[in-house]
This record gives sequence, C-alpha cells and structure tokens, in this order.
Amino acid sequence: MVMEFFRGGADKELEQIEKTIQQMLVDCRHTFDAAINALLGGTDPGLVKKDIKKTDRQVNKAEREVRRELVVHASVRGAQADIPMVLVSMSIVKDAERIGDYAKNIFDLAAAGVDLSSTPDLDRLIKHRDQVSRLIAETARIFGERDAEAAHLILQAEDENLVEYDNLVITQINSDAPAATAVPIALLYRYLKRITAHSMNVLTSLVMPLDRLDYYDEDKADRW
Repeated sequence: MVMEFFRGGADKELEQIEKTIQQMLVDCRHTFDAAINALLGGTDPGLVKKDIKKTDRQVNKAEREVRRELVVHASVRGAQADIPMVLVSMSIVKDAERIGDYAKNIFDLAAAGVDLSSTPDLDRLIKHRDQVSRLIAETARIFGERDAEAAHLILQAEDENLVEYDNLVITQINSDAPAATAVPIALLYRYLKRITAHSMNVLTSLVMPLDRLDYYDEDKADRW
C-alpha cells in the first residue's frame, strides 16, 4: 500500500533509509535475544550488558540519521519530495526504535537480579521468546523485500498473540505465585506484547494506507 509506489524505480535516498530501518530491526533482534537469554537462559547479565548498550546506541544513532535524512529530503526536494513516504518512514523508524527499548526493558529485569531459568513456566516462556525473536527477524526480512503478501499473513497470525499476551498478564495478576516471580513474568509478557505490536506496525506500512499506520497500537475494541 503506502510503500507500493517504490516498486520499479525508487528514489535512492529513500531506498537507503529503508535499508537503515531494516538494519535497525536486525540490531533490535540481536538486543532482544541477548536480553531475554539473560532472563531465561541463566546468562550472566554482566557478560551481555556492554554489547546491549553498544547495539542500543547504534539503533538510536540510526533513528536520528533517518529523521535527519528525511528532513533533508523534504527540504531539498520541496514539491518533488515523496511526502507520504517521509511520513511513513518517520512513523515506522520510531516503531523500530521502540522494539529496542522494550528489549532493554527485558534486560533491566535480568540486571535487577531476576532469573526465570528455573520457573515452572519456563517452557511456555521459551516458546514465546522464540516466537517473538522470529517475528522481529521476519519483520526485517519482509520489510526489506516489501513482501505485502507475507506481511498480511503475519499480521493475521500475530493479532491473536496480542490477545494471548494480555490474557497471560491477567493470569499472573491472579496467580498465587510469589510476587518475585509473578511480577517479572507479567512484565515480560507485557514487553513481548509491545514488541509484537511495534513489529506489526512496521509491517502495516506494506499493506495499509497512511492513515492506518500504528493500527496495532490499539486494542481490538478501540480500532476503527
């Protein structure tokens, strides 16, 4: 949809911006994997802290570069600028950056001393870890290839997962488990939901009109 006009002769400046956003997603997946393995896999948080901070700085720097390039593009091209694409890119670059932020939130749990590597819920948590890691990777690939058909399929599948994460948070709220376990697990499911939603928002740029971007930041009951 919004990015469809790029097929067959794209503006080189905006193509480079797309590549930068795709790399941001790849870096965010790296941060996510390192962070959640410190929480679930027993990895010493101190061993991955430096790497996570370095990757986060790369993502933040890339976001600033994209915003700067978009402003320059709009200023220099004037009436010839691809304004719809500028608006789309401004939106989705923030979604990409937020994925990295929530990955850092996961690491913060591990850095605070939370270790879920022996929780009875570990198998389920690992399933969702792998699911979200694949989603970020697939989002990067699909966005880079502008594969609208694949985007549609993922959006349909992941929308149900947003509901599941909400239900899992409520389960922890009503759990008899100690707060030291139930609270971090509830927070983790909340972070997984937000990463999923931001990944889906990136994919909406391939299949939805401009005014429907960030669609998956809304709960189903609040969507129009």
